[in-house]
Amino acid sequence: MKAVRFHEYGDPSVLRYEDVEQPVPGPDEVRIRVAATSFNPVDAGIRGGYLREAFPVTLPHVPGIDVAGTVDALGANVTHCRVGDRVIGFLPMLADGASAEYVVAPADVVTAAPASIPLADAAALPEAGLTAWQALFEHAGLRAEQRLLVNGAGGGVGGFAVQLAKWAGAYVIATASPRSADRVRAAGADEIINYKATNVPAAVTAPLAAVLNLAPVSPAELTALAGLVRPGGVVLTTVPAATRAPTSGVRAATVFVRNDPGQLADLVKMIDAGELRIDVVDHLSLSELSTVHARADAGSLSGKVVLFAQAA
Repeated sequence: MKAVRFHEYGDPSVLRYEDVEQPVPGPDEVRIRVAATSFNPVDAGIRGGYLREAFPVTLPHVPGIDVAGTVDALGANVTHCRVGDRVIGFLPMLADGASAEYVVAPADVVTAAPASIPLADAAALPEAGLTAWQALFEHAGLRAEQRLLVNGAGGGVGGFAVQLAKWAGAYVIATASPRSADRVRAAGADEIINYKATNVPAAVTAPLAAVLNLAPVSPAELTALAGLVRPGGVVLTTVPAATRAPTSGVRAATVFVRNDPGQLADLVKMIDAGELRIDVVDHLSLSELSTVHARADAGSLSGKVVLFAQAA
């Protein structure tokens, strides 16, 4: 089968589209014929070696933690999946991922794919959707009529965060560049701040219940955002390097997404009910993965990119 692997850490040129042996599922695993995977920023961090202490993958490594596809084979102990099931999942971070025509996964990490959208597009949901859900409802405890700032709303997590916050009844202020402003507006943001032209803290005119930072800001910038939060509120970031003690009375936390198939199944239900939308900005073939990584490294990637694993 074909897969993308890197044999050493480095820039996007280390990604090779090559022939590899088809994996065989273990007793508690399923093999998935991959329809698509999607790019997440953590993929670039692992490939570049910046996250090797947190995620010590074995080289050569197949990236891709999101998967959408069809169950192709079952391990001996698997009873709740069937061959032919359309599934999605957030794959274990250290195992070979879904940038391949086939991948094996623990059977308990996959859930039924949405029925109302193309299977490949569903690959954009797992990591980004779970991150947004856990940040807003587990860490921030977001409730109706609270005010939330999503800093960096133009990315994959940001798009889901805006939608989920609006679904919960919150008032959402979002920062976005002009290239992503229309997508963020369509996601439901009440206010959009062009962070390229505006001082974000100066543009927020009333105290916030929470800040969700998704951008690579400096510690000083994160502290300024924390200053917008009322006492008892929270500032959250998905960028560990930006973590800094907040202003007095404001809680701070770094969000590390975890796999939760139950939550993922709930997100799937929201998609099929029309309450949540997947916004894919580009569809490419798996052989173009290095180009996607290069765009991410250059800061020119915005929104979710889906990569088809199978030839049309």
